[in-house]
Amino acid sequence: MILSNPSDTGTAPVRARPNWVPEPPSIAPERAGRVTLSPAGPFPAGSYQHITLTYTAGHYGIDDTGTLRVCFRFATDQGQPQFTDPAGANYVSISASNGAVLDARFDYKLNVRPFDRTLVIRVVKGYLKEGDTITVSFGDPAGGSPGFRLQTFADPFHEFQVLVDPIACGHYVRVPDQPTFAIVAGPVETYALVLPTRVAPGAPFALGIRAEDRWGNPADLSGRRLLLEADGAVEGLPADIGLAQATPSLRVEPLTAGEGVVRIRLKDEAGAVLATSNPAVVAPADGLLRLWADLHAQSGETIGSSSAHDYMCFARDVAFLDAVGHQGNDFQITLDFWAELNRLMGTFNAPGRFITVPGYEWSGNTGLGGDRNVFFPREDGTIRRSSHALVPDRSDETTDAIDARALFRDLGASGDDPVCWAHCGGRYADIHYAHDVRIERAVEVHSSWGTFEWLLADAFERGYRVGVVCNSDGHKGRPGAEAPGASMFGALGGLTCFLAPRFDRPALFEAMKARHHYGTTGSRLDLDMRIQLPEGSLVYGDDPSLPEAEGEPATSALMGDIVATRAGTARLSLRLEAPSPLVALEIRDGTQVIETIRPYGDAKGGRRIVVIWSGAEYRGRFRQSVWDGALEVSGNMIVSAKPINFYNPDKPLKIEGHSVAWQSVTTGNFAGVELELADAESGRLTVTTPNGTLDLAIADIAAEPTTMDCGKLERALAVYRLPDENPHLSLVLERDIALEAGTERRILVAATFEDGHRAWSSPIYLIPETER
Repeated sequence: MILSNPSDTGTAPVRARPNWVPEPPSIAPERAGRVTLSPAGPFPAGSYQHITLTYTAGHYGIDDTGTLRVCFRFATDQGQPQFTDPAGANYVSISASNGAVLDARFDYKLNVRPFDRTLVIRVVKGYLKEGDTITVSFGDPAGGSPGFRLQTFADPFHEFQVLVDPIACGHYVRVPDQPTFAIVAGPVETYALVLPTRVAPGAPFALGIRAEDRWGNPADLSGRRLLLEADGAVEGLPADIGLAQATPSLRVEPLTAGEGVVRIRLKDEAGAVLATSNPAVVAPADGLLRLWADLHAQSGETIGSSSAHDYMCFARDVAFLDAVGHQGNDFQITLDFWAELNRLMGTFNAPGRFITVPGYEWSGNTGLGGDRNVFFPREDGTIRRSSHALVPDRSDETTDAIDARALFRDLGASGDDPVCWAHCGGRYADIHYAHDVRIERAVEVHSSWGTFEWLLADAFERGYRVGVVCNSDGHKGRPGAEAPGASMFGALGGLTCFLAPRFDRPALFEAMKARHHYGTTGSRLDLDMRIQLPEGSLVYGDDPSLPEAEGEPATSALMGDIVATRAGTARLSLRLEAPSPLVALEIRDGTQVIETIRPYGDAKGGRRIVVIWSGAEYRGRFRQSVWDGALEVSGNMIVSAKPINFYNPDKPLKIEGHSVAWQSVTTGNFAGVELELADAESGRLTVTTPNGTLDLAIADIAAEPTTMDCGKLERALAVYRLPDENPHLSLVLERDIALEAGTERRILVAATFEDGHRAWSSPIYLIPETER
């Protein structure tokens, strides 16, 4: 048995290379002054601090109406500077040493990305000469402010970037030698245990253990004695672990087990359960590995945080991913960084242990087709940018693809053998505008930006045959374990499980092209969906609408397959093993729900009532829907109230007597409250939100949700009942699927679990044999 800290990051993290500032400096940077920060840190993530920034004017001083800018990264979720309430959080005071009158304001998008969040300080009366200072007191305590709330995610090189326009001509220069400070994880609050999803009996496997602070940052595991126990016999599992070395994660290996389902629990010395692993199904090999991946996120070299090197280490050693990609915005990837990124992809790629997937995010404006993920099977793919907006070197401008149609045309002719996915980030993919059946193999239905089932519905509407993926699209340098913190990212980052024949990049691309995968909102579960086919069926990897597509005779189909089959009956078989009890599983034909399975039945007599709100304002960047509200129970007692998908610990449920209040946003995903009542039938429940109100007798609440359509983009308010106990972590079912001549069926499943997670299979497309 080996306990190991798997990270190879060495003694110090690697700093992300700086981004280019577009415009030559108006003055020599060495004459732009200097800046200091005090104290020097480090500071705990999400903490309130008093930090003083002092700018000392350079040779030119700052003329009347000249400006100082203090800029912060797009990805930060720190407090918004305010200037009117000295007793409030995030109060910022500003003064000039010579008494010059200053004006201050804050703008979310004023400077060049990624440092686009901007505190603007303008000299409105007077001027500064060389040696005069401007003091910016973040979280000034003089008036009673508790401090300035720092961002909730760790960053060893956090920067307040300072630029100055000393000539008052609107032309800024970055002040040289700017200090940084470290934002570090707080104390351990939670743990995560990660097992492989499928293991052959007797085959060695590893348990990954990760410690996290209240914001999801990897925290120090050392100095603790922790106990381990397993369901069933797991050979090699220690009874306890204790670490002296500081580390946020470790691997316990090699472990082996016999057939069955393995779950491992982590306990403290008093025996309290701290965390339970995802289930590992130990069964004879079926020819497919289950490889968990987050292929869509960014590092600090583009708009995210941390270096690409540390990003890779986190994915492998802390998130325990099997595969990772890096999807920097094309218009921010210089040729130098493209070369460095591909070098890292080659260095970290290790078949059998960790797969890297080269690529980038084509970030065209929505009107030109919107965001696409582009993946290459090798490190020599050509980057085809939507623009050179932040890349001054235009020597490769001839390879730009200025809209999504041009992108697909050029990728198809390139010989790079790429795979693309449509996704919704700041921009959303318009697959009505452009789609290429050869290249675009999937749509992303969930990320940190929210849940986007409408994107899959768009594909069904157009008759496209695509798979389902989920990723983080994370900006915090934490691929595979991306919590939203306190930012506009309102959801937990997603994961995709690939069904691949081998543990290497070529096999992963086989799975990507064949759509052999399913996505989740971050949960690791085992989902096996197959269809037994009528005699004479042909299974296609490529869409049979392509002239070169060839089908192979088959008696069964896997999720993602496209099948040409005759009229008759197919048999759907599904097996599910999850970390959390199942609330509902929908069998769908495209967007139509054929059947909803609730394994606990009608939940009659259950004292657990769940209130859910969901949806978004619209498809674009500012899609957050605010649900700040409350519920009240009359004629009954609330025994307990538990939040669902509340990711901001600064905004907990407020429980008082017969009422529960909350502050919550959704971005296409859902959040809610689970109540335990003293009585299953008595009283009424009233739910009040800005987007809708429900008032109903508790006796009338059933397992089938009572739902109110709240407008906008799939916004809804719903209430349903759960049984007091729900032991259904597993589900096995079979159903007949009728196949009619001339009708295509698009069979998929979507599952919802008590812990707030969701999962979607890729569809199996059953097309009439006359269309092949």
